[in-house]
Amino acid sequence: MRALVVGASGGIGAALVAALAARGAAVTGLSRSGDGLDVTDEASIAAHLGRLEAPFDLVLVATGALVLDGVGPEKTLRVLDPGVLARQFALNATGPALVLKHALRLMPRDRPARFAALSARVGSIGGNALGGWYAYRAAKAALNQLVHTAAIEVARTHPQAIVTVLHPGTVDTALAPQHRAGHPAQPPADAAAHLLAVLDRLTPADTGGFFDWQGARVPW
Repeated sequence: MRALVVGASGGIGAALVAALAARGAAVTGLSRSGDGLDVTDEASIAAHLGRLEAPFDLVLVATGALVLDGVGPEKTLRVLDPGVLARQFALNATGPALVLKHALRLMPRDRPARFAALSARVGSIGGNALGGWYAYRAAKAALNQLVHTAAIEVARTHPQAIVTVLHPGTVDTALAPQHRAGHPAQPPADAAAHLLAVLDRLTPADTGGFFDWQGARVPW
């Protein structure tokens, strides 16, 4: 199996690379710090993915951030900032969608292929009972819609493909430990193993879905 991990230098991304390699997969990892790939710049995505040769059986997007430029999640509507919203959307929604746009040519049409982007449970509109975190919530909700919509189109040309968004759970990374609110965090290696196990169980009938690290569907 050949796998591509975008965001390979992050906590979960690096753990996914290691877990896939341990399975015997041929893994290509790309990241901003290691390769200069900027998912907020389509030209950068096109250049880096354009140098790759098909096919890739698995494409994982493990990029994202909760705190950008030192600005964390909003606690009140009064501090909502359009610049923060734009940056959150660029990194957490538009970026992964553009990776899918340029990775689609790398995915085989005649056999199973998987694409997954890391989302977050807080992006669930139906599961939002606390409020706050406007920009991050909205960006992840937008990512979910973008991937769900793309899955419908991809199914027409890649009938065996699975295109999905995954919630990795609370993971012990540098994402924003101060915002975990006391929730226990699993090690990145455990998160990677859980995510790959979920992907192993999904079928083309599940394409376009939103699943957590235990394989349960998350409400939109």
